Amino acid sequence: MSKDWPLWEVFIRSKSGLHHKHAGSLHAADEQMAIENARDVYTRREEGVSLWVVESKNIFASDPDDAEAMFEPAKNKVYRHPTFYNLPDELKHM
Repeated sequence: MSKDWPLWEVFIRSKSGLHHKHAGSLHAADEQMAIENARDVYTRREEGVSLWVVESKNIFASDPDDAEAMFEPAKNKVYRHPTFYNLPDELKHM
């Protein structure tokens, strides 16, 4: 029964994109079924060139309520901001 199947998160890399983006979630019995279902559900109009599926239980995320404490230290490292670097015009995806 599908209600007992694990939940999978689906990520798609579009034809023009450089990285995978979260497309949605689905239930499937295993990773092969998840890939096939993701293809059928999320790429019906040939939107992508690559699919990733990750079982939802394997994703660990930070808590948005902890954002200030989590990301505050980065504000003290201004050298990490790209404004300090001159990039050549040939780099169009930065």
